[in-house]
Amino acid sequence: MRLVIIGGGILGTAHALAAIGRGHHVVHLEREVEARGATVRNFGLVWVSGRSANELELTLRSRQLWEEIGGKVPGVGFRPAGSITLVRTENELAVAEAAAAAPAAAERGFELLEPERVRAVNPALRGKFLAGLHCSTDAAVESRQALPALRRYMEASERYTFFAGTEARTVTGTTVIDDRGRRHEGDLVLVCPGAAHSGLTRELVGDIPVRRVRLQMMQTAPLGEPLTTAVADGDSFRYYPAFAGPELDRLNREEAQPFTAAQHKMQLLAVQRLHGGLTIGDTHEYDEPFTFDVDEAPYEHLTGVLEELLGRKLPPIVRRWAGVYSQSIDPGTIVTRAQASEHVWVVTGPGGRGMTLGPAIGEETADLLSL
Repeated sequence: MRLVIIGGGILGTAHALAAIGRGHHVVHLEREVEARGATVRNFGLVWVSGRSANELELTLRSRQLWEEIGGKVPGVGFRPAGSITLVRTENELAVAEAAAAAPAAAERGFELLEPERVRAVNPALRGKFLAGLHCSTDAAVESRQALPALRRYMEASERYTFFAGTEARTVTGTTVIDDRGRRHEGDLVLVCPGAAHSGLTRELVGDIPVRRVRLQMMQTAPLGEPLTTAVADGDSFRYYPAFAGPELDRLNREEAQPFTAAQHKMQLLAVQRLHGGLTIGDTHEYDEPFTFDVDEAPYEHLTGVLEELLGRKLPPIVRRWAGVYSQSIDPGTIVTRAQASEHVWVVTGPGGRGMTLGPAIGEETADLLSL
């Protein structure tokens, strides 16, 4: 078959990869010269630890696919670094203990570590904490270089053509007409618009059950030492569905988040890039219209929390940015697939799970459409 895929972010690229892997031809359109949306503004984390029970099988499959991709495409920067969620209060410790004792703990790779063992796994963590929930299945890729590396890999198959700086304007049948008037013919059209819910997306499928979420993040200069795992704080328990239960209810009831963290719906996540700097975040803003500027208070809060956990000052912040991603409104829905016609589909809404689940979502769509 010949597929026309609109959208060059992780979902569009993952669907192209799944199709190429099954012997199909792909014409891939991206309106920017290079993808500039949520795909390149995230942590690059392949995050197993926080996923809900109904997502776990798909998440573990995606983790397996990322490792396979990393073996074939070294440029994506895959590394099975794992993560440690550091807890600083007794209530947070109770949540971590419950997670480590849960039926799926072994499958997730959970182990609760005393401070000495935390430092043995990640010597950069010399600060104040009671324990760490280690997740050995978590991993990371380099979000800013993964997509170009995957495209180079697909181009070598000679079944893949990428049109950069090309905006799809209309879809008639299975023919896509771009903003230069060129016609791209296919047997199937997949639209992966990211957070662009209006325009062509609305024209094809109307209003779909998704919303946009805004976040703020930052990156430091090189740390000067390895941060051997990704790092999270106890506030991440409040955000990720895997930790729901009476222990989390008690944490939320008895321990209010600091004002800034609560106001911006924050958690600490930090991962080291291959160049040595740390990507740090993040915040969550759900009510539009979003502000066009970034707020300094969340950065100050995140810096303070991470410095407490590291037991040292952070290197200078060299970049700050905001991003917007698409999230399905139904919490039980991993991704929204809307059918515009027999051979035209819109796929969006994985929320903050796009990088984690991209390869598995692409594979799942290919299975659903009998590619």
